[in-house]
Amino acid sequence: MPNFTRLIRFESAGKVLFADLTSSSSEIPSLGSNIKAYTTFESLINNEEPVEAVVDKLNVPVNPPAWTKPSASLASPEEDIHISRYCASNFPDWEGELVFVTSKECRDVTPEEANSYILGYTIGNDLSCRVFQMPEQNGGQFFYAKAFDKFAPIGPVLVNSAIYRNGDGARLTTRVNGEVMQSVEIKKDVIFSPSQILSFISQSTTIPAYTAIMTGTPSGVGVFKKPRRFLQNDDVVEVEIGGIGVLRNRIIFPESQESTM
Repeated sequence: MPNFTRLIRFESAGKVLFADLTSSSSEIPSLGSNIKAYTTFESLINNEEPVEAVVDKLNVPVNPPAWTKPSASLASPEEDIHISRYCASNFPDWEGELVFVTSKECRDVTPEEANSYILGYTIGNDLSCRVFQMPEQNGGQFFYAKAFDKFAPIGPVLVNSAIYRNGDGARLTTRVNGEVMQSVEIKKDVIFSPSQILSFISQSTTIPAYTAIMTGTPSGVGVFKKPRRFLQNDDVVEVEIGGIGVLRNRIIFPESQESTM
């Protein structure tokens, strides 16, 4: 059992840190507060020497954020993604993600039961129009920003969960025109595991068999780069996960259209 009680992940001076609030703390620390923290999750559970940090940004919700994409959002590996003029002008961005697919219908499963409902793992690119994720645009909802046609390419293969089970050491790498944008070891970066996600979204909700579920993206998306960077016409986006393969798609804009911000 990991040696922590109430784990948070936050940013301080541009660095991601971890802290244990312990059972005696009922409040999440406010922005600007001082806290004892650890540079890695491993150093926290090993009870290594902590550092003093100022909380700049709290970025871990209590539960996994959840929204849906309609079936028209699906796109295939190697398929050209034709971005409409409307979407191209609202700052399309990439999000490389691990995806799992359910094997059978489930409802009210526990995290311990959830793995038995996972058929296998693949790769996804959770394409998003960032303008519609801005607070003044979305009212806290992300569906509209992510639900456009062909905004959910997945593939290229589905790896049996018995083979991929823990994905130990597997890295996720996202490249745009060959330039690395995202690169993490999945197990070390993940906030909510596939079993936690499936358990949460299945509470009082029937999840059909063969539902594809994205698990979240690491740092390195275009909206948070300095300067910001968004997808442009003829960009080739590759999301690679060790042990699964490479999901590759070309972005196609209408003529004389480009994304700027």
